Amino acid sequence: MKYLQADFENYRKRTDRQMAEVRESSVRNLVTRLLNILDELGLAIENARKDESVVLLEGIKMVHKNLTSALEAEGLKKIDAVGKEFDPRFHEAVEKARGSSIADMVVEEMRPGYTFQGLVIRPSMVKVELGTLSPKVEGEKISE
Repeated sequence: MKYLQADFENYRKRTDRQMAEVRESSVRNLVTRLLNILDELGLAIENARKDESVVLLEGIKMVHKNLTSALEAEGLKKIDAVGKEFDPRFHEAVEKARGSSIADMVVEEMRPGYTFQGLVIRPSMVKVELGTLSPKVEGEKISE
């Protein structure tokens, strides 16, 4: 009887753990899909600034702020990129430039990256200034 009870407890714990993993996976998938909406709202804000449409701009800013805070409450965090040393775990280099610094530094962010509950769900797309200690890469175009 004790073995049966222990087996049942183990089964219950395993089931609870699996349910938590499924729930976390579902939320992660939702957050990933919402990132595109967040990016498009950011572009809408930039375009509204150019058109000087104050009311539209303020409305879009409010929606962007609310969506951002809702996603952050679920565990989403933006990856800091500009001014940081290039890290391939968090950054995706889409453009390179020769630089004077020792380390490979991120000088521009083309698209923000995010982590969700400690996992990178989308790396930042960045422009990297190659440091003086970086080996010369043959066959790759480097802007001056």
